Amino acid sequence: MSGGVRARAQYAGAVLLPGVPRVRVPSAVRPAVETPFGALTFATGVGGLDLPPVPDELFELPGGRTVARWAGPAARVELLLTAYDPELDPEHWGPLTGCRAVWRLDAFAPLGRVRFSAGLPSELPVGVEAGWDGGQGLCAITAEDEGTLLTFGGNDEEAICWAAECGEAPRRWAALTEEVNGYSFDGWGVDCTGSRAITWRLPPLEAGDHCELPVVAAWAPAAVAEACANTWYAVMPSPTVLLRQVAADVAERAEAAEGG
Repeated sequence: MSGGVRARAQYAGAVLLPGVPRVRVPSAVRPAVETPFGALTFATGVGGLDLPPVPDELFELPGGRTVARWAGPAARVELLLTAYDPELDPEHWGPLTGCRAVWRLDAFAPLGRVRFSAGLPSELPVGVEAGWDGGQGLCAITAEDEGTLLTFGGNDEEAICWAAECGEAPRRWAALTEEVNGYSFDGWGVDCTGSRAITWRLPPLEAGDHCELPVVAAWAPAAVAEACANTWYAVMPSPTVLLRQVAADVAERAEAAEGG
């Protein structure tokens, strides 16, 4: 289908935010987030095969958000990109810019190998230093130069187990906490690659399972960020909270438009 289709109150094929209006647009580029240190890009592998960088479908949502979609016989993947809202907690975070993402996979067949990654360019601008910056359920990378500090990240292994307890991942994964605490997990986990990228390798999924993972990138003036660690704390929200905030914002926009 060429061009777009008119926005609807609900898109029957959607998994992320199915009640939010959207317009289908041509899908010609890889979803990415432009940061001060280059594009943050995403990749998914299912069953040992990499999904193509360009999605099968792309939708625009209110507020400049997008949802990319890949569909195959074994799984469906959706990726929501939405700008970070500095008004969520302006007193605590201070000046902050960024983007939040939710990655979701729905399994149609048993999947032993699924991975999802987010990363900056392999070559960062001159003067930028980057390194692992995780802890407290967060796997993160922080990059900085003299003027800007940027952090991006998401769930570590322990947080993936916690996500299972609130329905963001298969509930049986909650039992994997013992493996994480004993450092005995094998075949799955979260890795940082060269201080540039983070890869989530998931435990096996069964047909009917789903998993949602958050990825947040936030950046701020270095002097501010170093004083209050605002970029680090900003990258810790759950997918459930993030999706709820997006749905609420869209509803407020609709009410304002009707009342205007």
